[in-house]
Amino acid sequence: MFFLQAAYCRAFQAAFRAALPILPYREPEIVPTLAELDRVFIKEKIKKVLIVADQGVRNAGLLVPVEEAAAKSGVACVVYDKTRPNPTVDNVEEALNVYRQNDCDALIAVGGGSPIDCAKTVGARVAYPKKSVGKLKGLLRVWRALPPLIAVPTTAGTGSETTVAAVIVDAEKQHKYALLSFPLTPTYAVLDPTLTFSLPPSLTATTGLDALVHAVEAYVGRSTTKETRRLALDATKLIFANLETACVDGRNREARANMLRAAHMAGLAFSKSYVGYIHAVAHALGGRYGTPHGLANAVLTPCVLDAYGKSVWRKLRDLAVAAGVASSQDSASEAAEKFVAAVRRLNAKLGIPERLPEIRREDVPTMARLAAKEANPLYPVPKLLTAKELERFYYEIAERGEEGSETR
Repeated sequence: MFFLQAAYCRAFQAAFRAALPILPYREPEIVPTLAELDRVFIKEKIKKVLIVADQGVRNAGLLVPVEEAAAKSGVACVVYDKTRPNPTVDNVEEALNVYRQNDCDALIAVGGGSPIDCAKTVGARVAYPKKSVGKLKGLLRVWRALPPLIAVPTTAGTGSETTVAAVIVDAEKQHKYALLSFPLTPTYAVLDPTLTFSLPPSLTATTGLDALVHAVEAYVGRSTTKETRRLALDATKLIFANLETACVDGRNREARANMLRAAHMAGLAFSKSYVGYIHAVAHALGGRYGTPHGLANAVLTPCVLDAYGKSVWRKLRDLAVAAGVASSQDSASEAAEKFVAAVRRLNAKLGIPERLPEIRREDVPTMARLAAKEANPLYPVPKLLTAKELERFYYEIAERGEEGSETR
């Protein structure tokens, strides 16, 4: 990376890190079960709510207990259940029309990160009726209060119920981008492990690994605090101890509850410490091909951590000790190697492929440019990389692996 560009990135990140103590971060109020939503409805004086979900959540029957909880409190519900796995601008506008046409006064997002991000963006559009989603993207474009937003995660991975971010796809431009503003944090988060019982093993795996990436990137970046480091380490420990069990025995309440806690803690950590190149590279894949975000993150993690090299060895040793895959007596390089190897083993056990066959060689430079634009200067990555350097990750995980080999 050119010296001036690198200096600008680091200066931007340093300024943001210095401002952390005074920025208006907040955490959602935790609601342990759906049965306790009645107090939320009363407190917020909610009369009619739009439930934002997807077809998977609808087909799994997970909307029924939410609708029943609302009905018991005399709250009317309308449902938008067409959210795509990578929510689009069209999803947001369709849901917004439902919200307006039915005179709703609050939002409930039920599902993984996609419905929650969609609902966040609907809330932003309610607050800014004259601005398109594209005008609200980027850093600190949303300052007005959103309608009350209740996040009901049915996966343990995205941590979107804790974050200031919403990630949306412009399907027309095949571009995935983020809205990053403090009012986007949901007002409430319902962390009820029973809602994750029906999540199939494959989605349990990819969403759980997504949570691991949040913890790892929050920890190895250059904008950590004592609090975010603690949260990231605790989340990593819980994920290594519980993810396989949750995949094998989906109705294991303890494992499911621990994974929800881990995802929530990792979300709190990366909300303040941010993510890195794993996310940036994965977002470009999601925008271009619709690759599920958790899957893309899981496949990319070992490659990106290896590329960071010695800049992350010491921090990976901390993570490795927390995960129980290395000893504090190991050297930094040895423990880092053990951690990356443990991630590869975990991926393999959970059926995560090493390659993504959808990647086309001709798309790589464009995706790399988009990834670099997203990451630089915002993400406090341990090692700065140019768009050209980011291309290597796409070639590495393409169907034939090497830059010189053929992709589709």
